[in-house]
Amino acid sequence: MSKITPIHKILLENIWYYVLYSTKYHLIFVLTDIKSQMKLKLIICKFLSLLAIIIASINFTNAQSNQNSLTENTPLFKEIAHLDSVLFNAFNTRDIDKFKTLFTEDLEFYHDKGGLTNYDHTIDFLKATTELNNQLKRELVKGSLEVYPIPGYGAMEIGEHTFCHMENSKQDCGTFKFVQIWQKKNNEWKISRVVSYGH
Repeated sequence: MSKITPIHKILLENIWYYVLYSTKYHLIFVLTDIKSQMKLKLIICKFLSLLAIIIASINFTNAQSNQNSLTENTPLFKEIAHLDSVLFNAFNTRDIDKFKTLFTEDLEFYHDKGGLTNYDHTIDFLKATTELNNQLKRELVKGSLEVYPIPGYGAMEIGEHTFCHMENSKQDCGTFKFVQIWQKKNNEWKISRVVSYGH
């Protein structure tokens, strides 16, 4: 089913306004002279033509937005969703040994506040978090997960997640956006690139 975006809605409203007010003869009045009737027919034809273009545009936009995106029922989506839960279960339980196995050693981690870091820094961060014991937990925002295949390499995971920790005896939470590139090599999945932003 086609979805009308706010932009398309505004276009339709403006076109209808044009039909009603672009001539001194309003549609609700009876047009008695032939010249006025011809002018009205021309306006209506323009309106129908523009309407057809907008409908085609809506269908094209919807087709583009769904292109290559995977649904929750596809095997790759399920696999990446499972890997995400394994990764952050290790994070939340401070299972450092398991956490290590889910990243490539040439990991590049891009953070909009912390800059570019690597594999060692990522593992050290979890070790430091364990020592702080600030109860930092991560939870994936329901419905935010998107998965796209990367032919010959693996998959791209995009989503939002919420991190909560205790600060001054109160729980402090923030929701941020992320991109994770999963590489499948020798039948094993590991994250090779991370982009974390919106902090």
